[in-house]
Amino acid sequence: MTWFWLALGSAVFAALTSILAKIGIEGVNSHLATAIRTMVVVVMAWGMVFLTNAQGGVKSISQKSWIFLILSGLATGASWLCYYKALQLGKATQVVPIDKLSVVITLVLAFVFLHEKFTVKSGIGCALIGAGTLLMVL
Repeated sequence: MTWFWLALGSAVFAALTSILAKIGIEGVNSHLATAIRTMVVVVMAWGMVFLTNAQGGVKSISQKSWIFLILSGLATGASWLCYYKALQLGKATQVVPIDKLSVVITLVLAFVFLHEKFTVKSGIGCALIGAGTLLMVL
């Protein structure tokens, strides 16, 4: 059950991120805001690495893992750049629901690339998230 509480914490912090970012980005270039946020995340992440004494694990990371972690980082950067610009231009109540369509996209990509099970329940959930998103932003 630990994964559940961590995922719930992630959702709460993501919600705070959106609200705090919307307030903080006023009058600030969105790319500069993304860079500032990224620097804070870098310091926090490396802080946790050293706090948990995990830095020695860098040597054992495979080439495949390096490639996919770098690609994931690039995708994160692109996501954050788009998100901050959208948040600067639009209302948080419209931008955030569209951003959360990532849940639907992730389920589809997990089915296609990771061969994870896509059930009727998953399909209904995706449809409801998509419909809910449309309802919130229109």
